[in-house]
Amino acid sequence: MTIIQLEYLLAVASCGSFSKASELCFVTQPSLSMQIKNLEEELGVILLDRTKKPVVPTQVGAIVIEKAKEALLAYNNVRECVEELRGSVAGKIRLGVIPTIAPYLLPRVVQVFADKYPKVELEIREMTTPEIIKAIDKDELDAAILAGGTCPDRITEHELFDDRFYAYVSPDNPLFARTNLRIEDIAHKDLLLLAEGHCLRDQVLELCGLNQKQEHSYSFQSGSLETLMRIVDSTDKITVIPEMAIPYLSESAQSRVKTLARGAASRKIVIGVRRTYAKESIVNALRDTIVEEVKKNSTPNGWI
Repeated sequence: MTIIQLEYLLAVASCGSFSKASELCFVTQPSLSMQIKNLEEELGVILLDRTKKPVVPTQVGAIVIEKAKEALLAYNNVRECVEELRGSVAGKIRLGVIPTIAPYLLPRVVQVFADKYPKVELEIREMTTPEIIKAIDKDELDAAILAGGTCPDRITEHELFDDRFYAYVSPDNPLFARTNLRIEDIAHKDLLLLAEGHCLRDQVLELCGLNQKQEHSYSFQSGSLETLMRIVDSTDKITVIPEMAIPYLSESAQSRVKTLARGAASRKIVIGVRRTYAKESIVNALRDTIVEEVKKNSTPNGWI
């Protein structure tokens, strides 16, 4: 039994396909298949049901896969422990970031982090919260930057900073003349929301006291805040945006940003880490870098 065989086994179990697993592992499919076959022969059991599409573990295979995860975690932790004892921050972290954070936070911190910690390989994927949780459970991600309170107990949240909500209002909307809006003043039919699966949508629904099935004059599904803002620009609608998006708006667009007069109109941004992830030094370095950059680019009135 070898580490390579265990890695290939986990790849097939995760992908549900030998061909996809071979691409993920950068190896030919025959080589990957042969390694898993050799492992099955050594153990004297069938680990994968190849008759199913996608390929699924057998009953004994599921048990072996769980043990393989533990073995690979211990194996990978050896190098990390040595690096930490040396006082070095090094290794790889697979990071998920939700779409309402990625375009606004990452440009401020990625290069800074890379310059400060050149021995860390940062692999980033933009994903929705449900996709992130699923990927962490499948050991495809190590950590994620997302809204606080959205992770299950098996993922530990470390707070980074608060991000206030603002209304983005069309000049053709009656509320545009105001600088400060009350939530209850926003007509439900005028509010544009992100598509389901985005935690910001759920937070806005809760903030505004709306039902998931609330009827709107527009039946529009978008995973992009930028798209919602462009629709507001050309209609008489309103949407809700996070504070971190404001510095990226043009001067004319910033005139459409209105304060929401409600103390709870904000979200906490956290880094969520799976409990079995052992690279604490990398997580701490990433967290410190983000907090420092946010402070550096903030004023008492908000982000610069």
